[in-house]
Amino acid sequence: MTSAGALLEVLDRFPRLTLAVWGDLVADEFITGEIARVSREAPVLILKQRTRALAPGGGANAAMNLAALGVRVRLVGALGADAAGESLREQFERAGLDVRGVRTLPRYVTPTKSRLLARHAHTSPQQVLRLDREPEPLRPPEQQRLTRAAARALRGAQALLVSDYGYGAVTPDGAAAAGARLTAVDARFQIAAYRGMSAATPNEAEVEAALNLRLAGAGREVLERAGRRLLRRLGCRHLLITRGRDGLALFEPGRAPRHWPVFGSRQALDVTGAGDTVIAVFTAALAAGADGPAAATLANLAGGLVVMKPGTATLTRTELARAVREVQSLPS
Repeated sequence: MTSAGALLEVLDRFPRLTLAVWGDLVADEFITGEIARVSREAPVLILKQRTRALAPGGGANAAMNLAALGVRVRLVGALGADAAGESLREQFERAGLDVRGVRTLPRYVTPTKSRLLARHAHTSPQQVLRLDREPEPLRPPEQQRLTRAAARALRGAQALLVSDYGYGAVTPDGAAAAGARLTAVDARFQIAAYRGMSAATPNEAEVEAALNLRLAGAGREVLERAGRRLLRRLGCRHLLITRGRDGLALFEPGRAPRHWPVFGSRQALDVTGAGDTVIAVFTAALAAGADGPAAATLANLAGGLVVMKPGTATLTRTELARAVREVQSLPS
């Protein structure tokens, strides 16, 4: 087990890092309404809107997590010339992100995931519906401009974090051509296409899709066979599979698989964006010199902390350091 002191030293190196984040920039919208009555027009609830908030999601959430941890971030991606795009750009600038690689495109729609949450008085909001507004895929000329922007963002950077949500801001070929010393990838739909990267952080559903198999309900032996198989296919040094309430599993060439139980409560408050937090911390830790198990330990702690916050959330180095000390002080 990695000592608390070693993990805290890794965290202390975060402010000296510069990372490029290249990916799909998503707006996560949360609309909360109080249940008023059942509609006479249809058997549905009528909600009185109480709050509305818009937070960076997807690659933007990974970038915001890095910034909250003290890492200098150079962001590359596309936004629409719309209200969601304007809000995200303002939030990036307030967080101190370098947004010279973020292009605003007049005919592009900022990907927006609107979550409708219902509540009674004195109860916690529960998600009842999600509405996604999706753009047309980016055209090759725009992808090429983003590829050049990523090359500029990588000058002097210690690592590249790729966040592919399927909207075309980043491609496997582009990520491979970037030539970063350390590249970590999170890809929603095509993780198997990202060969030769340094690290990958798929969830179980993405592993199932990549290998055309089923992991849900299967035992650890099945998971480990799948992990080794995907590790060989990707040719990466670190494969970190996120497993929700079952924690994390790390696969590395020539080493036995490592497993981490979920940190904190298994009853998460909100899992929105947890994978973005995991890859942000895992990438930063590797860039700071941590080995795979130490980076996975920090990523597991971060994921456990962020799912206990509402909405798309970030955490600070102070919170993560407190969790490191807490875990090390618990009886084994």
